Amino acid sequence: MQQVMKRDVKPRSFSLSLFLVVVILLSWPFQIAYPFLGEEYKPLLLVSMIMVAVGTYICGKWIFKDGFTNAGWSWGKPKYYLYVFLLALFLWLFPSVIERSLGWYVTDEVGFSTLFSSFFISFIITIIPALSEEFTWRGYLLPRLMRKYHERKALLIHGLITWVWHLPFVVVIGWEVGGNPWVSVPLVLAVSFIPTIMHAVVFAFIWMRTGSLAVSTIYHVSFDEVRDTLGEEVGLGSFGQNWQMLVLTLLGVLLLVKAPWKKLLPRQVQIIPSTR
Repeated sequence: MQQVMKRDVKPRSFSLSLFLVVVILLSWPFQIAYPFLGEEYKPLLLVSMIMVAVGTYICGKWIFKDGFTNAGWSWGKPKYYLYVFLLALFLWLFPSVIERSLGWYVTDEVGFSTLFSSFFISFIITIIPALSEEFTWRGYLLPRLMRKYHERKALLIHGLITWVWHLPFVVVIGWEVGGNPWVSVPLVLAVSFIPTIMHAVVFAFIWMRTGSLAVSTIYHVSFDEVRDTLGEEVGLGSFGQNWQMLVLTLLGVLLLVKAPWKKLLPRQVQIIPSTR
């Protein structure tokens, strides 16, 4: 009798608001604590990224009980890893080279071995946190949004959520810009809004096109660590910062409008059709 009753229990329907409450309550404290504790506590940002996946696991395993079968558990083709790494280089290294070649941003020279070792160490450290975010935003959240909304609307909502999740860190960036924080913070929030959402669309395209969380994770790590390595070792000028935002915005808009989203879903991440 107990076994029969257990089979009759239906999983809770996915609730976006409840999902966000769980994820934010578990992850935001680390984002918020970092600026108050100081730069030496920057690894708390990585902990925050990992806690996103912890919250997602709790939701999928115990709250909604809807599992993780559509997350994209595939390695993907080797060429995809090359493509996403080259994209990260194009977004960060290319404008950095242009800045120095034209004398727009001049700093002391740093050896290739120093850059590579710094990048490699940071790359390895960031793999698990980046996988945590990809598992959450692309592997778990996006399929559930697409069951409820039109593909493009789901993409925009998932992009908006990723921007909201980064708000504590973005506010800190705005505060550190200097000047009047009542001006700098809203300005940074406004400037980051569209590029962040469009970047999420790019992430979604990579995940759907490759059917692989591994590939989207490598892009995530490459984007973050090429940026951070250049920023910490040689510095980034305004051209480099604006370049990546412009390219990602244009690329995201192009993909949002032109990509055949319904046909992009590989078999291993196929979304179950539903009435919209």
